[in-house]
Amino acid sequence: MPNHFHLVIAPTTGDGFSPFMQWWMTSHVRRYHRHYRSHGHVWQGRFKSFPIQQDGHLLTVLRYVLLNPVRADLVAHTQDWRWSSLHFPALTDPVPIPLPAEEPFSLDQPLSQPDLTTLRTCVNRQQPFGSSN
Repeated sequence: MPNHFHLVIAPTTGDGFSPFMQWWMTSHVRRYHRHYRSHGHVWQGRFKSFPIQQDGHLLTVLRYVLLNPVRADLVAHTQDWRWSSLHFPALTDPVPIPLPAEEPFSLDQPLSQPDLTTLRTCVNRQQPFGSSN
């Protein structure tokens, strides 16, 4: 995406995610400013995160992330997005849960409007995906 990015990460410790993001984003901003000889903010706000509570919700989140450039009309299909993890399989782990057996299932199939609304609410409120709060 031109103005943001998404990550689906499983932290190895309960408190390791925020320090990692701070280190990563600080490193990125310093490199960006060196490269473009610029200064100031690169990203508008702090990162947002939320835990995923159920295996099925992980598939919904993965589909949301992969389909983001499609929903933004930047590409027609997930595999057309140049920066998609689909193009860098060596940098990703396999999906840690079995994919649904029913056919056809694809991480490329669009999300329902209720799934989109629920997921966006969890992002904005930074609440666990799958909670009813």
